[in-house]
Amino acid sequence: MDSEFLIQNYQTGTALFDEMQFDRQIRLPYQKLVETIRNHSIDDLQLKHKLAGELFMNQGITFTVYSDDAGIERIFPFDILPRIITAAEWAHIEKGIQQRLKALNLFLKDIYHEQQILKDKIIPAELIASCPHYLREIAGINVPHDIYVHISGIDLIRGEDGTFYILEDNLRTPSGVSYMLENREVTKRLFPDLLSQANVRMVHNYPLLLHNNLRALSPRPVSNPTVVLLTPGVYNSAYYEHTFLARQMGIELVEGRDLLIDNHKVYMKTTAGLQQVDVIYRRIDDEFMDPLLFRPDSILGIPGIIGAYRKGTVALANAVGNGVADDKAVYAYVPAMIKYYLNEEPILPNVPTYQMSNEDERKYVFENMHKMVVKRTNQSGGYGMLMGNTASDEEISKFKHAIEKTPREFIAQPIIKLSTVPCFIDDQLKPRHVDLRPYALCGPDGVQIVPGGLTRVALKEGSLVVNSSQGGGSKDTWVID
Repeated sequence: MDSEFLIQNYQTGTALFDEMQFDRQIRLPYQKLVETIRNHSIDDLQLKHKLAGELFMNQGITFTVYSDDAGIERIFPFDILPRIITAAEWAHIEKGIQQRLKALNLFLKDIYHEQQILKDKIIPAELIASCPHYLREIAGINVPHDIYVHISGIDLIRGEDGTFYILEDNLRTPSGVSYMLENREVTKRLFPDLLSQANVRMVHNYPLLLHNNLRALSPRPVSNPTVVLLTPGVYNSAYYEHTFLARQMGIELVEGRDLLIDNHKVYMKTTAGLQQVDVIYRRIDDEFMDPLLFRPDSILGIPGIIGAYRKGTVALANAVGNGVADDKAVYAYVPAMIKYYLNEEPILPNVPTYQMSNEDERKYVFENMHKMVVKRTNQSGGYGMLMGNTASDEEISKFKHAIEKTPREFIAQPIIKLSTVPCFIDDQLKPRHVDLRPYALCGPDGVQIVPGGLTRVALKEGSLVVNSSQGGGSKDTWVID
């Protein structure tokens, strides 16, 4: 069986937007890739698939599934065929994300200081007051350069007509960037010539950009500030990524017990004595950061860190308290924030979102549950979610009951059929649904976005859930000139 058969037999859904094929014709951006597939036998592709798995396993690239009793460490499934985005599509995405992050940074500054957006009734005050991630304890803290979101992973989906929508804003401790970088390294091994032939933009400078941005936050005017990466430790699902990024940036990977506060300054314990720390890239959630202020039972954080942060002797990336802008109920107001703070129309639209605390919207959603995805406002990873089109009557009824009990904790969105891309599965090319998480870095010089990002794939046939914890995988993302 030759690989031409793979291309001929590639069947896409009629009502879906497939990124490789339209009306049985191969789209222009994918033509070089298709040519490469045609030049390889199916046996070659199988070998590449096997090699990719071995490379990931040898590198120790795993993630953790907390809910699976069959062993929690597993390899992150990788599809060998890249997802391709054109330079024009990327320019549109880039502008849209830069605009959005500008507005979100202004919102976070406002909400922890003047709260003008609430006074002007653009966002209901009770929405913020009832948000579990709005931290009154950090109100009034001034952060370096007024930047709250230093690292973000903004999730995008592509609808049935090819439009890109923002699905959610990850502004706290977004993960997955190591997979983006490792996916590219593996692809270089699998298709060494194709990257240069296809004019693919590079992503390898992400750690350098991140390190430069972190150094620029230093409160001390020193030429070589001390930057550390704070991890919850080896049992965290993203621990591989923490070690990877610390190594790439050439900075110390520390746990809470390696740091202490003295006279409102942060110090790292070293064999040569205490060393002052200027910037902490933290991968620990807000509530575990300071047991004196938040959870007294936390052994992950550093007692007194928020006091030092308030004094301005240490910078934290991302800022503490960003979760208020991550809340799925607040997400619905981001287009209004863009208009309010920037006086601009949103470049990238939101997915239409229904607030369950609004009686009319709730009634509409209850009447159309089978067309809706219902999400808890403060859960991620594909948990706490109902896909109305595949849910049983019993599941729908349970969700309705939960919504009626605490409507603030839920939103609903129409189910959008995500775009599909070809994947090499069971020796065939099969369309699978994807989303995209570009990684944006905000620094004193503006917003930089590495061209591409992490394409996550729903590997189960027909599934729209791309999260690794729910059986998803990933593929390399190419932005081509």
